[in-house]
Amino acid sequence: MIRGGDIVKGSCLLQKGQPYLVVEREFHNPGKGTAIARVKMKSIKDGSVLTMTIPTQQEVEDAQVDVHTCQYQYADQDNYHFMDNETYDQHEVPIADMEDKKYYLKDGENYELTIWEGKVIDVKIPYKVVFTVAESENYIKGDTVSGATKPITTETGLTVRVPLFIKQGEKVLVNTETNEYVERVNS
Repeated sequence: MIRGGDIVKGSCLLQKGQPYLVVEREFHNPGKGTAIARVKMKSIKDGSVLTMTIPTQQEVEDAQVDVHTCQYQYADQDNYHFMDNETYDQHEVPIADMEDKKYYLKDGENYELTIWEGKVIDVKIPYKVVFTVAESENYIKGDTVSGATKPITTETGLTVRVPLFIKQGEKVLVNTETNEYVERVNS
Protein backbone atom coordinates (compact mmCIF):
# COMPACT_ATOMS: atom_id res chain seq x y z
CA MET A 1 0.00 0.00 0.00
CA ILE A 2 1.13 3.53 -0.76
CA ARG A 3 -0.24 6.83 0.56
CA GLY A 4 -1.65 9.31 -1.95
CA GLY A 5 0.93 11.90 -0.91
CA ASP A 6 3.80 9.50 -1.68
CA ILE A 7 2.75 8.78 -5.28
CA VAL A 8 5.24 10.13 -7.82
CA LYS A 9 5.56 10.05 -11.60
CA GLY A 10 6.69 6.52 -12.50
CA SER A 11 4.90 4.82 -9.57
CA CYS A 12 2.93 1.69 -10.38
CA LEU A 13 -0.55 1.28 -8.92
CA LEU A 14 -3.02 -1.58 -9.12
CA GLN A 15 -6.49 -0.49 -10.22
CA LYS A 16 -9.22 -2.92 -11.28
CA GLY A 17 -6.65 -5.74 -11.05
CA GLN A 18 -4.41 -4.13 -13.67
CA PRO A 19 -1.09 -2.33 -13.24
CA TYR A 20 -1.16 1.38 -14.10
CA LEU A 21 1.92 3.54 -14.53
CA VAL A 22 1.62 7.08 -13.14
CA VAL A 23 2.46 9.46 -16.02
CA GLU A 24 1.39 12.72 -14.34
CA ARG A 25 0.93 13.73 -10.72
CA GLU A 26 -0.23 17.11 -9.48
CA PHE A 27 -0.34 17.99 -5.79
CA HIS A 28 -3.13 20.35 -4.73
CA ASN A 29 -3.64 21.84 -1.27
CA PRO A 30 -6.96 23.70 -1.07
CA GLY A 31 -7.49 26.41 1.54
CA LYS A 32 -9.89 24.17 3.44
CA GLY A 33 -9.96 20.43 3.64
CA THR A 34 -7.49 17.69 2.84
CA ALA A 35 -4.62 17.97 0.38
CA ILE A 36 -5.07 15.81 -2.72
CA ALA A 37 -2.99 14.28 -5.49
CA ARG A 38 -4.44 14.36 -9.00
CA VAL A 39 -3.01 11.36 -10.77
CA LYS A 40 -3.11 10.44 -14.46
CA MET A 41 -2.23 6.79 -15.09
CA LYS A 42 -1.75 4.65 -18.18
CA SER A 43 -2.65 0.97 -18.21
CA ILE A 44 0.35 -1.21 -18.89
CA LYS A 45 -1.78 -3.90 -20.52
CA ASP A 46 -4.06 -2.00 -22.89
CA GLY A 47 -2.83 1.61 -22.83
CA SER A 48 -6.09 3.05 -21.50
CA VAL A 49 -5.81 6.22 -19.42
CA LEU A 50 -7.32 6.62 -15.96
CA THR A 51 -7.47 9.85 -13.95
CA MET A 52 -8.01 9.81 -10.18
CA THR A 53 -8.11 12.26 -7.31
CA ILE A 54 -6.61 10.72 -4.18
CA PRO A 55 -6.49 12.34 -0.72
CA THR A 56 -2.85 12.44 0.40
CA GLN A 57 -3.56 10.38 3.54
CA GLN A 58 -5.57 7.68 1.74
CA GLU A 59 -3.76 4.46 0.87
CA VAL A 60 -3.99 2.80 -2.55
CA GLU A 61 -2.63 -0.53 -3.69
CA ASP A 62 0.73 -0.36 -5.43
CA ALA A 63 1.87 -2.93 -7.98
CA GLN A 64 4.92 -4.88 -6.81
CA VAL A 65 7.57 -4.11 -9.41
CA ASP A 66 11.30 -4.75 -9.71
CA VAL A 67 13.73 -2.05 -10.78
CA HIS A 68 16.90 -3.17 -12.58
CA THR A 69 19.79 -1.05 -13.80
CA CYS A 70 20.39 -2.04 -17.41
CA GLN A 71 22.66 -0.91 -20.20
CA TYR A 72 21.07 0.19 -23.47
CA GLN A 73 22.61 -1.86 -26.27
CA TYR A 74 20.83 -1.02 -29.52
CA ALA A 75 17.48 -0.80 -31.30
CA ASP A 76 16.29 -2.91 -34.21
CA GLN A 77 13.09 -2.40 -36.21
CA ASP A 78 10.79 -3.63 -33.44
CA ASN A 79 12.61 -3.50 -30.08
CA TYR A 80 15.03 -1.66 -27.84
CA HIS A 81 17.62 -4.06 -26.40
CA PHE A 82 18.94 -3.76 -22.84
CA MET A 83 21.34 -5.90 -20.78
CA ASP A 84 20.94 -6.26 -17.01
CA ASN A 85 24.16 -5.07 -15.36
CA GLU A 86 24.01 -7.73 -12.60
CA THR A 87 22.60 -10.86 -14.24
CA TYR A 88 23.51 -10.08 -17.88
CA ASP A 89 19.94 -11.03 -18.86
CA GLN A 90 18.73 -9.47 -22.09
CA HIS A 91 15.51 -7.43 -22.09
CA GLU A 92 13.62 -6.52 -25.24
CA VAL A 93 11.27 -3.55 -25.04
CA PRO A 94 8.85 -3.03 -27.94
CA ILE A 95 9.51 0.34 -29.57
CA ALA A 96 5.77 0.86 -30.04
CA ASP A 97 5.30 0.79 -26.22
CA MET A 98 7.89 3.52 -25.60
CA GLU A 99 8.09 5.59 -28.76
CA ASP A 100 8.51 8.77 -26.67
CA LYS A 101 11.82 7.51 -25.20
CA LYS A 102 13.72 6.97 -28.48
CA TYR A 103 15.52 10.34 -28.54
CA TYR A 104 16.84 9.90 -24.99
CA LEU A 105 18.37 6.42 -25.30
CA LYS A 106 22.13 6.48 -25.92
CA ASP A 107 24.22 3.38 -26.68
CA GLY A 108 26.16 2.11 -23.67
CA GLU A 109 24.32 4.31 -21.14
CA ASN A 110 22.61 2.85 -18.04
CA TYR A 111 18.87 3.21 -17.42
CA GLU A 112 16.51 1.88 -14.75
CA LEU A 113 13.97 -0.59 -16.13
CA THR A 114 10.75 -1.19 -14.18
CA ILE A 115 9.64 -4.81 -14.54
CA TRP A 116 6.24 -6.24 -13.56
CA GLU A 117 5.51 -9.96 -13.91
CA GLY A 118 8.53 -10.39 -16.20
CA LYS A 119 7.60 -7.56 -18.59
CA VAL A 120 9.39 -4.21 -18.86
CA ILE A 121 6.76 -1.55 -18.23
CA ASP A 122 8.92 1.57 -18.04
CA VAL A 123 12.37 2.90 -18.86
CA LYS A 124 13.32 5.75 -16.52
CA ILE A 125 15.06 8.56 -18.38
CA PRO A 126 17.25 10.91 -16.29
CA TYR A 127 15.84 14.41 -15.68
CA LYS A 128 18.76 15.98 -17.60
CA VAL A 129 20.90 14.39 -20.33
CA VAL A 130 24.06 15.58 -22.10
CA PHE A 131 23.86 15.44 -25.90
CA THR A 132 26.37 16.18 -28.65
CA VAL A 133 25.22 18.63 -31.33
CA ALA A 134 25.17 16.70 -34.61
CA GLU A 135 23.70 19.41 -36.85
CA SER A 136 23.62 23.15 -36.34
CA GLU A 137 23.26 26.14 -38.63
CA ASN A 138 25.91 28.83 -38.29
CA TYR A 139 24.82 32.34 -37.56
CA ILE A 140 26.82 35.50 -38.20
CA LYS A 141 27.72 37.66 -35.23
CA GLY A 142 25.45 40.69 -35.14
CA ASP A 143 22.43 38.74 -36.48
CA THR A 144 21.01 38.58 -33.02
CA VAL A 145 18.18 39.99 -31.08
CA SER A 146 18.27 39.52 -27.32
CA GLY A 147 17.54 35.89 -26.45
CA ALA A 148 17.69 34.62 -30.04
CA THR A 149 17.72 30.85 -30.50
CA LYS A 150 18.17 28.33 -33.29
CA PRO A 151 17.21 24.66 -33.75
CA ILE A 152 19.92 21.99 -33.47
CA THR A 153 19.78 18.23 -33.90
CA THR A 154 21.50 15.91 -31.40
CA GLU A 155 23.24 12.62 -32.14
CA THR A 156 19.99 10.78 -31.29
CA GLY A 157 17.86 12.93 -33.63
CA LEU A 158 16.29 15.13 -30.95
CA THR A 159 15.64 18.72 -32.05
CA VAL A 160 16.23 21.41 -29.40
CA ARG A 161 16.26 25.21 -29.53
CA VAL A 162 19.56 26.60 -28.25
CA PRO A 163 21.31 30.00 -28.12
CA LEU A 164 23.02 31.12 -31.34
CA PHE A 165 26.56 30.61 -29.97
CA ILE A 166 26.20 26.78 -29.80
CA LYS A 167 28.15 25.07 -32.60
CA GLN A 168 28.21 21.62 -34.16
CA GLY A 169 30.24 19.13 -32.09
CA GLU A 170 29.64 20.90 -28.76
CA LYS A 171 27.81 19.24 -25.86
CA VAL A 172 24.60 20.62 -24.39
CA LEU A 173 22.56 19.69 -21.31
CA VAL A 174 18.85 19.16 -22.07
CA ASN A 175 15.88 18.88 -19.69
CA THR A 176 14.19 15.64 -20.80
CA GLU A 177 10.76 16.57 -19.44
CA THR A 178 10.48 19.81 -21.40
CA ASN A 179 13.03 19.25 -24.23
CA GLU A 180 14.58 22.59 -23.34
CA TYR A 181 18.23 23.62 -23.47
CA VAL A 182 19.75 24.04 -19.98
CA GLU A 183 23.41 24.89 -20.59
CA ARG A 184 26.51 24.23 -22.67
CA VAL A 185 28.71 21.47 -21.23
CA ASN A 186 32.50 21.83 -21.33
CA SER A 187 34.10 18.40 -21.57
